[in-house]
Amino acid sequence: GFSTIGALWGTVIGYALAAFSAVYIFKVYMPKYIPKPSPDFVFTRKQQLKLAGTLVKFSIPVIITAIAEMLIYNICTIIMGKFLTLDAVGFFAAADPIARLPLMISISVATTILPASSEAFKVKDIPTLQKYVNESYKYSLLFVIPMCVGLALFAAPTLRVLYFAKPEYVAGASALAILAIGMTFYSIFSISTSIIQGIGNPRIPMYILIFGSITTGLLCWLFVPGMGIAGGALGTTIGCLAMMIPVVYFVFKLTKAKFQILPLIKITMASLIMGVFALLIPKNATWLFPGIFLCIIVYFFALILVRFFTKEDIESLRKLSLKTGRLSSISNKLLDFVERIEFRNK
Repeated sequence: GFSTIGALWGTVIGYALAAFSAVYIFKVYMPKYIPKPSPDFVFTRKQQLKLAGTLVKFSIPVIITAIAEMLIYNICTIIMGKFLTLDAVGFFAAADPIARLPLMISISVATTILPASSEAFKVKDIPTLQKYVNESYKYSLLFVIPMCVGLALFAAPTLRVLYFAKPEYVAGASALAILAIGMTFYSIFSISTSIIQGIGNPRIPMYILIFGSITTGLLCWLFVPGMGIAGGALGTTIGCLAMMIPVVYFVFKLTKAKFQILPLIKITMASLIMGVFALLIPKNATWLFPGIFLCIIVYFFALILVRFFTKEDIESLRKLSLKTGRLSSISNKLLDFVERIEFRNK
């Protein structure tokens, strides 16, 4: 009803409500979980200032990291404005947020892993820290990789359905397909960043993100004139890969965790099986949602085929299913089925 102004005000109101909700939750619910200090507890002004200095010292590189992250999101669009038409930039801008949907998984994991890794590191519980590292990668990639593969393969029908009033936006399908692959790399980077920040090294992600922003900008400047929006997507994807490699290296170096390659291979194999099946599905709006449903089923059975699930995975998923309410009975039946198939010869 209000065009772009309406979108801007909708965003402002949304952020305002989110801020109000956060304060409400903190004031109403958090006191139930925060223990009250003992009567003889004393927190002097000197200690308060020291804590404030620690927080500021830690927050500065985190803030710079956030700014560099915003630059990663937008630098390609800025550069495109110099070489491409407004329509082409619009097609890319329409595809970009859709490609970032898998980041919902990685951001959720990253938000959880930061305090968990910080606590384990603080009490010097290295085995637990290493377990957190491996499981955060394993379970996030379990969902992120097939989502990115699915987005890449169903790029055109996804844009056709979401922008049904503007069918010309399907021109952004090539950018969406390439960006979806790049989001796999960025998802790993996001989780790795939280782990490194959690163990007290916020400067490392900051330096890597600054390097990634410069790299992405240079690559987009090179690729966009000749390849258009696909070149911008390719530059962003390579930039994400360039950031992922060093940050993962630092995670395993600092935590001394051993890289678990077998789960990654199995997830990749299951995703490829799903991808081959997806190639057989017609790429039109009619088949989009049935195709997604069928791909989920194929991916599930592909994970069983490659023997992905362990007994620890089954137990963890059972505990998680208790939080799904009425769906817990269905989840348990699926887990019973997986357990019978996976461990019948063990």
